[in-house]
Amino acid sequence: MFKTRLFIPGPTPLTPEVQKALSSPMINHRGPEYEALQKEVLENLRKVFKTSNRVVIFPSAGTGGMEAAIVNFLSPGDKVICASIGVFGDRFASIAKTYGADLIKLDFPLGKAIDPEELKACLDAHPDAKALLMTHNETSTGVTNDLWAIKEVIGDRDILWIVDAISSLVAIDLPTDELGVDVVVGGSQKAFMIPPGLSFISVSEKALENSERAKMPRFYFDVRSMLKSMERNQTPYTPALPQLFALREALRQILEEGLENVQRRHRMVAETIRRGVKAIGLNIFGEERFASNTVTAIYNPEGVDVRKLRAFLREKFGVVLAGGQGAIQNTIFRIGHLGYVDVMDALTVLSALEIGLKKQGFPLELGQAVRAGEEYIAEEVQ
Repeated sequence: MFKTRLFIPGPTPLTPEVQKALSSPMINHRGPEYEALQKEVLENLRKVFKTSNRVVIFPSAGTGGMEAAIVNFLSPGDKVICASIGVFGDRFASIAKTYGADLIKLDFPLGKAIDPEELKACLDAHPDAKALLMTHNETSTGVTNDLWAIKEVIGDRDILWIVDAISSLVAIDLPTDELGVDVVVGGSQKAFMIPPGLSFISVSEKALENSERAKMPRFYFDVRSMLKSMERNQTPYTPALPQLFALREALRQILEEGLENVQRRHRMVAETIRRGVKAIGLNIFGEERFASNTVTAIYNPEGVDVRKLRAFLREKFGVVLAGGQGAIQNTIFRIGHLGYVDVMDALTVLSALEIGLKKQGFPLELGQAVRAGEEYIAEEVQ
């Protein structure tokens, strides 16, 4: 019997302290204990968002946060540009269209990051666009967009910059205020190391001004009512107490480790896996200079039934990998590496992957991937 080892882009493993926090006794969500809980959590969330902006918490999956990021700041008929590099960029576009936005969709080839020049041309062609939607880190392709390059393209344009950072926040650097992002969306089940059920949104003053004029329908996801309640350290409806207990503990752990150290750990885990898979002849999907530090997408090896490979790893070793999504569902598989992970976990998944591939007759020498990973770790560890 093997324990389950999740190497998917979420949900992610939980630390023992977070698991313990989840079993905390219930409290009065209208009492002083809750007020102290919310105050601490919001203060620490601003630290990981690297912002002085207001941050709100919704009891929802990340998609709920994406919906809130649209309906609170836009009106039906507003022209909205969505730059998409995969499934979750497409989702952002679909939400905007559902609520009546005049959608301008700028698609980039799967495996590529947003091309700043193409984005500039689109922005120039639509100077009346009210918002730019994009995903920071696209888990369906294992690609991270360069936000600094996009900031330069946006320049001083009067446009709301709305970023889905659900799979990047904490693990990949995102200095909200330095970049000038108006709305950033995060989610609990990724690098925050807690279960699904919370979304977080940082909101600039410019975005708050837009929220007063926005006409898209909203009730549960109304930022205005949430902020009004949060001024009293309350919420307009029942909060998700277990997840908030877990979030409090996870944020303490993240800040104790140090945000820069957390991000370095993710870079090292990602690079260990990338070097390992390349050492045995596997190919990374997409441009490596934009490779994600939270998930690695890998082309299916020739002659290998990846569904059987993933089933073998799950059943024999408890190692759970992710398949492809959308148009590349049968082209790639993915190794998630975010949250409660370190380089020893990276070596574990590489070892299991080697055995699984060997069982299917893939030509490799056992130990090649692990050795490549170990050599990299030895270089980096001081």
